[in-house]
Amino acid sequence: MRVAVFGARSYDRRFLDKANAAHGHELRFLDPGLSADTVALAQGSDAVCVFVNDRLDRPVIEALAAMGVRLVALRCAGFNNVDLEAAEALGLPVVRVPAYSPHAVSEFTIALLLALDRRIHRAWSRTRENNFALDGLVGRNLHGRVAGVVGTGKIGALVARALRAGFGCEVLASDPVEDPDLTAIGVRYVSRDQLLRDSDIVTLHCPLTPETRHLIDAAMLAAARPGLVLVNTSRGALVDTQALIDALKRGGIGGVALDVYEQEADLFFKDLSGEIVQDDVLQRLLTFPNVLLTGHQAFLTEEALIAIAETTLTSISDAEAGRPLTNQVTTDRLRG
Repeated sequence: MRVAVFGARSYDRRFLDKANAAHGHELRFLDPGLSADTVALAQGSDAVCVFVNDRLDRPVIEALAAMGVRLVALRCAGFNNVDLEAAEALGLPVVRVPAYSPHAVSEFTIALLLALDRRIHRAWSRTRENNFALDGLVGRNLHGRVAGVVGTGKIGALVARALRAGFGCEVLASDPVEDPDLTAIGVRYVSRDQLLRDSDIVTLHCPLTPETRHLIDAAMLAAARPGLVLVNTSRGALVDTQALIDALKRGGIGGVALDVYEQEADLFFKDLSGEIVQDDVLQRLLTFPNVLLTGHQAFLTEEALIAIAETTLTSISDAEAGRPLTNQVTTDRLRG
């Protein structure tokens, strides 16, 4: 198949090229992400390969179908950026990578939590300037604190297990489906409201749906325990950023670690160090000393990139050969 790979970075090229040796597709790597402004670049392609911040709304889907594109391959797990109803109506299959490396994201989640709680990011900045004073770097133990895990799929379950068995936290969990392996080690399932109300630490591992958009909002932050530590390595729009800023200004939040941001689409995965970023909300967020922000890199390990490349190219090969698409995403997922 002729495949237009949108938003291709150096690591995408390296791992996709290596995996493609066993598949033989014609990969065309494109720097821009996919949107209404760039969809014309897909002309002549049989498939498009896209990532989390590419925009596949109805106009883009219609344009792809009109060009004869036969497959949308997401090299990620999330699909909230795709109009699945439009894709189904036009007979354009959408496939994804459902579980490329839960260990990569879960380990990064713990890394962010530890860095934030022990002020490692601030200490690193100081020591680079030969400032070895410890004032302002007092942290807290994880042991014995109440950690709430929202979503206990593969990633959330690993985080819950690490916090419970590894660090000795009391772990509360919220998920429509309880994991008996977690309850066996003492994780307690409670309602989402109770979890958000009773936790010292909240970490988010649920998909972005209409029901979970702005899960962390002004009401939740007002009801949270003083000194709440919030970690989000899932999807940016799970958190109402303006409400979070207001809570930080009031001083009720102990710390925030974010690998995602709800308006990241035009910012993340780009080097903007020589430009003036116009996003005032993001710039305000970055002024707080108890906020740690990274650029959607939780997935970025060699193991995950190998799995992403192989799963994506296998799906493309299956589509080309007319085999069943085991990783296809349908509107049934939106309803259920």
